[in-house]
Amino acid sequence: MNFTSTSNRSPIKSTPLLGALFLLMATRVCFSRSIQFPLHPVCLLRPLPPPPRFTPTHLPKSRPCPLWSPSFSLCLRLHTLRHKSTAPHPPRTTTRSFATAASMATAAVEEGNPLLKDFEFPPFDAVQAEHVRPGIRALLKKLESEIVELEKTVEPTWPKLVEPLEKIMDRLVVVWGAVNHLKAVKDTPELRSAIEEVQPEKVELELKLGQSKPLYNAFKAIRESSDWEALSDAHKRIVEAQLKVAILNGVSLEDDKRERFNKIEQELARLSKKFGENVLDATKRFEQVIVDKKEIEGLPATALGLAAQTAVSKGHENATAENGPWVITLDAPSFMAVMQHAQNRTLREELYRAYLTRASSGDLDNTAIIDQILKLRLEKANLLGYKSYAEVSMATKMATVDKAEELLEKLRSASWNAAVQDMEDLKQFCQTQGAPEANDLSHWDITFWSERLRESKYEINEEELRPYFSLPKVMDGLFSLAKMLFGIEIEPADGLAPVWNKDVRFYCIKDSTGSPTAYFYFDPYSRPSEKRGGAWMDEVVARSRVLSRDDGSPRLPVAHMVCNQMPPVGDKPSLMTFYEVETVFHEFGHALQHMLTKQDEGLVAGIRGIEWDAVELPSQFMENWCYHRDTLMGIAKHYETGESLPEDIYNKLLAARTYRAGSQSLRQLRFSFLDLELHTKYVPGGSESIYDVDQRVSRRTQLIPPLPEDRFLCSFQHIFAAGYAAGYYSYKWAEVLSADAFSAFEDVGLNDDKAVQETGKRFRETILALGGGKAPLEVFVEFRGREPSPEALLRHNGLLSVSASA
Repeated sequence: MNFTSTSNRSPIKSTPLLGALFLLMATRVCFSRSIQFPLHPVCLLRPLPPPPRFTPTHLPKSRPCPLWSPSFSLCLRLHTLRHKSTAPHPPRTTTRSFATAASMATAAVEEGNPLLKDFEFPPFDAVQAEHVRPGIRALLKKLESEIVELEKTVEPTWPKLVEPLEKIMDRLVVVWGAVNHLKAVKDTPELRSAIEEVQPEKVELELKLGQSKPLYNAFKAIRESSDWEALSDAHKRIVEAQLKVAILNGVSLEDDKRERFNKIEQELARLSKKFGENVLDATKRFEQVIVDKKEIEGLPATALGLAAQTAVSKGHENATAENGPWVITLDAPSFMAVMQHAQNRTLREELYRAYLTRASSGDLDNTAIIDQILKLRLEKANLLGYKSYAEVSMATKMATVDKAEELLEKLRSASWNAAVQDMEDLKQFCQTQGAPEANDLSHWDITFWSERLRESKYEINEEELRPYFSLPKVMDGLFSLAKMLFGIEIEPADGLAPVWNKDVRFYCIKDSTGSPTAYFYFDPYSRPSEKRGGAWMDEVVARSRVLSRDDGSPRLPVAHMVCNQMPPVGDKPSLMTFYEVETVFHEFGHALQHMLTKQDEGLVAGIRGIEWDAVELPSQFMENWCYHRDTLMGIAKHYETGESLPEDIYNKLLAARTYRAGSQSLRQLRFSFLDLELHTKYVPGGSESIYDVDQRVSRRTQLIPPLPEDRFLCSFQHIFAAGYAAGYYSYKWAEVLSADAFSAFEDVGLNDDKAVQETGKRFRETILALGGGKAPLEVFVEFRGREPSPEALLRHNGLLSVSASA
């Protein structure tokens, strides 16, 4: 495919509210990434996970230490810790001076509200639902007055336009981001209600900012000035992105059209929020209590332990892994274990049907919400002068609709014959095993028998490997790799920042001189009663010159990584599947791009301002290192004996890497084609339903068509509750970039430590350092020395020869 014709645009958010905030772009269901300045958490998600199996290849993806606490004793304790601790000084956020010009009534509100305090890190441990309404409203009131003042005094200069704008936007990003993050990891009905009540007011402020003609005209004046050519790449990108985003946010609309546009944005915000809540509630609502162990025969010890632990949490106080009862849920660790290992075909079918019909009936039915979202997105596109919402989305991406479809079709063609062979191999294996369903494999059989075939073909048992992948060892190995590639040290900094759950860890990243460069939180374990499923990375604060610390150095970036893997069971640490290992590496890749940026312009620092279809490059790049011998062998240590993974097992892992690659590729392509079809050709309210579209697309991308009652779309959060609308193709687009980037390390020799380190340094200085300050194609060429090619991706997936013959 041709990357040359792509444009140098900044990413656009597919959720509503995005005013001039499109400059804080970034990345996995938080509430999606955002515009140039995300006012939602900017979450980078993994692609949707594959059907449970052993080694999926390249598959899917929403902050505290207050300086001043409402509790005097807590304040003293924190300051005592700070003076005694050897932990590095944290970055400074920008929520200070909220009460400076406020009334006494507003000051009283602020006095006890942790959201309005001057904090180094968001006070996650102190924020409660009752703080949201008064805190957000006080903040919105102050920011609105600052916007009015800026419009009166604005001049087409950096200090009089961009810097004050960044401060306004950042203030809301930090506070609103903290609130939405808590909703994603510690959800309660009270918090939902509070957010729902103030969200329209926040959207209104975003629209006011995004549609400000004085600010738009000032940016336009900079673009048309004689000094334009003298501006840096980063400054040009900011100006051009703000101009484009203003147009996409309706700055040129007048009267009735603008009013309608704003109503659409408000409604889209509400609908996307409701969509995600319905999926979470539907997932939580399903549980199956099993008392007869024969019904779950085949489940490994780790899954039985989790099921018993879940049972205890549900009130079955005497539940044990050996004797039950066991509670099975639709949360990923529980669901995937059943689909992969349960010999009970009826149980597999029941769970599969429940999973594929989540949020599709009763009070949690998302069908009407999807129709309304698609209808409103199309109307929004038409108001802006576009034929489809996909065109709006692509206006700020590397690709065009045609280029995205071209790549997807090339990959589909390369994957089809391999997937056909996958199915034939599976049927033949089932026949040799005497399986009665051998000639009539259904969806709930594929995962189970694929795992049995993989075990037979490669003599690898996933559950036998779990003890080699304990979370502490995986993190140690990941941090060692980051040190080798990028010259950084990662140290625990627990206690420096308050956290939202006792299992959350906090880390500091230091450069080669020992100076702090960034911080991040890590929340690894599944908590289905309060935490959204999936895995994602999001920013807490971004690097910024304008929002510098008191010593004049740029504010340091802070990120959080969230996963949903199996928690420790009994006295065992969290023992991970290989897919969960890949997931941690994936999210850490996103975090590295956010944290290792050297871009000081806050609007394009880290993951901000990077085109949506390029932002998955570092995350998918990091997954490749899970197959690097030194990295994997450094991670894979038996949690009890310390024994290294046997060499022959490592070799089998490598051989299994491309197992069913054609099938897995087609699965992701189904989602990508479906997303584009719904946002280009689908007519809401027409003769074809959304489910008809899915069935039609699946005929070209699936060997076994979806069930007639398949309602997967009702839980497709990536495109209806996150930032991937008309953008799910981005995973494949960026996978081309990431595979080609990793091939640079293969070219110099993965066993040549010096060459790998030199290449890693170049990767850090380009891909990780430049942020959104330069067009991603230019950044890639600067690293690789040429434009990208899909050859490496097809080779890594074992599809190159198939592609050549196709």
